[in-house]
Amino acid sequence: WDFLVLFFCLPVVIFNEITKKRLLGDLSCRIVPFMEVSSLGVTTFSLCALGIDRFHAATSPHASMRPIEQCQSIIAKLAVIWVGSMTLSVPEILLWQLAQDTSPVSGMLTEYCTMKPSSNLPESVYSLVLTYQNARMWWYFGCYFCLPILFTVSCQLVTQRISNTEKTECRGNKHSQCESHLNCTIIGLTIIYGLCTTPENVCNIVVAYMSPDMSKQTLDLLNLINQFFLFFKCSVTPVLLLCLCRPLGQAFMDCCCCCCEGCGPDTTSSEGSADSKLKTEMSSSIFFDKPRESPPPLLALGTPC
Repeated sequence: WDFLVLFFCLPVVIFNEITKKRLLGDLSCRIVPFMEVSSLGVTTFSLCALGIDRFHAATSPHASMRPIEQCQSIIAKLAVIWVGSMTLSVPEILLWQLAQDTSPVSGMLTEYCTMKPSSNLPESVYSLVLTYQNARMWWYFGCYFCLPILFTVSCQLVTQRISNTEKTECRGNKHSQCESHLNCTIIGLTIIYGLCTTPENVCNIVVAYMSPDMSKQTLDLLNLINQFFLFFKCSVTPVLLLCLCRPLGQAFMDCCCCCCEGCGPDTTSSEGSADSKLKTEMSSSIFFDKPRESPPPLLALGTPC
């Protein structure tokens, strides 16, 4: 979702700032806020899911012997996160619309997006959108800022407490290093998210109580700053994830090298790919907590006949 925001929303915002014309017109005024709020929701619920996963790993009686989670289960969780985030962002589509005004400086006709529900909506939908607009500031602050930070901090504190009090023999050094790398990754993602969303929440509170005393140019500047903090978060998060998550970063580099070199029947390249595959499997076995012991063979049942 970070890549979608960068590839679609960033060019639209830059084009609007340069030409004072809205690319794709009213459609972009509705889709860009929808995708940006959906990005906050995806990050929020992903951090909550990762915190639950780390808590489950810390409280599991056989944490070092946990099998890899099935692909269907992971896809189901991702579907819940994405669909839930997009559903909560639907009011943004009905809240924004395109407006035009004459610039007092240049005298040119400029296009901008304004937070004003359309009067053509049904009365029940219109009242719901107005309610969302009035509660939007505190909804942002509570759901998309306080929830992921408090959830991640509480899960990390509980996990750290359990890890310090329960030092069992089955948790070796490699498993402890794996758990610490995972925790550092989640903490790093949470710090980046908190730093990038703090200015937007502060601006929302300031604008909510001081908007009559602020000019339109100041409000537009604050909105632009908030959007570029969101773009910065979307740019840094994948890089941070690839740097902190070593097996994922190694797999990404192997994929890039394979695409650059091609797939030729070279012995040296095949040996190198085999070595890199072996290293990736070894690191992933540490990272994803694969079982270290094979199950005992099944006993033969039945008669000699």
